[in-house]
Amino acid sequence: MRLVLATTNRGKAAELADVLAAGLEDLVLVPRPPGLPEPEEDGDTLAANARIKARAVVEAIGEAAVADDTGLEVDALDGRPGLFAARFAGPGATFADNIAKLLAELDGVQDRRARWRTVALVSFPDGTDVQAEGTCDGVITEAPRGAGGFGYDPVFVPDEGDGRTLAELSRQEKNALSHRGRAFRALAERLAGVVSA
Repeated sequence: MRLVLATTNRGKAAELADVLAAGLEDLVLVPRPPGLPEPEEDGDTLAANARIKARAVVEAIGEAAVADDTGLEVDALDGRPGLFAARFAGPGATFADNIAKLLAELDGVQDRRARWRTVALVSFPDGTDVQAEGTCDGVITEAPRGAGGFGYDPVFVPDEGDGRTLAELSRQEKNALSHRGRAFRALAERLAGVVSA
């Protein structure tokens, strides 16, 4: 199976390559072609945004594409930033900007429960999609810890871990616990069923 990556995020691409390759034999993952414009993620659900990203690649080059969309839901913030996790601090925000805004909004807050939710999706040229979801519950720290991963990883401690943030885990440890790892493992299982059907 040949799939084109819709993401340009190197950290995310490496994670999903690890997980999908472990679950699918003969998988060929192809980087997003340079120069493809980024589509506007204006869907009102994670699944809609994942499909927008995948379909943009399919329509541009005529090959199956894999994408995901992820939201961070913080209980004390009524589920924010949710769909807007990547641009929580505004358009063009960096990972550091988003973390700073999140920690500022949680300053003095005791309840720091949160969950990650990822929808992983493959869109095919014939218009069909295969999708799966993964979640990871945990807490937001009071300060960043760790140098690995990307995004909010330095401030998220998964419940099923040992107290380290996602940024303090190896990539393999993170993939075993994370929302993205779970979503892409489930997607690999569904794709294997499609291939063998």
